Amino acid sequence: MADSDPFRQARFSVGQVVKHRIHPFRGVIFDVDPVFANSEEWWQAIPAEMRPSKDQPFYHLLAENQESEYIAYVSEQNLLPDTSGEPLRHPQLGEMFEKSSNGAYRHRARATH
Repeated sequence: MADSDPFRQARFSVGQVVKHRIHPFRGVIFDVDPVFANSEEWWQAIPAEMRPSKDQPFYHLLAENQESEYIAYVSEQNLLPDTSGEPLRHPQLGEMFEKSSNGAYRHRARATH
């Protein structure tokens, strides 16, 4: 599939631990948008020389750096797999995921009422 195909398969998946290619943060993916789905204002706030293309998957992360934990929205081109094996400390991690025996994160079953 060509890189310009807006419906190409996402490279990363929900529950995968990733790190940013440039900025010092990492996190676990909790949702994937097949193409950019945030506000135009958000996109324009990114410096033009670093602004990613909108026609690629974008990932919602439970992210953290040395100082804090937060939600991040990151283009596929700016992510790499995190193979450090270091534990994540994000406070929402336990609400959304459980850790399997192989160390991977998987979505928690949600109670339905």
